[in-house]
Amino acid sequence: MKAHVLVKTQKMETANVVEVMRRVKGVVVADLTFGSYDAIAIVEAEDLNAPGRAIIREIRTLSGILDTITCLAVGATTPAGSR
Repeated sequence: MKAHVLVKTQKMETANVVEVMRRVKGVVVADLTFGSYDAIAIVEAEDLNAPGRAIIREIRTLSGILDTITCLAVGATTPAGSR
C-alpha cells in the first residue's frame, strides 16, 4: 500500500518538517514542494492500516504541520521507459 501525503506547514518550518518526516518509519520519500502544499511524503507499507498509523500518529503530530491531505495509490504503475 502506498500513500502520498500533501503537507501544509507553518512559515519557516518546511525544511525541518521534511527532515523529520524522512525519519518516520514507512516514509520512503519526503520532499519540499512549490504550490498549494509545502511538502509531500510517500508512505509505503505491506497493509492498509500501517500507512494510516504512520500518518495519524507520527506525521500529523509533527511540530510545524498545519494540515495534511492523504491520497492512497490504488493501482499498479509502470515506470516511464520500461514498457
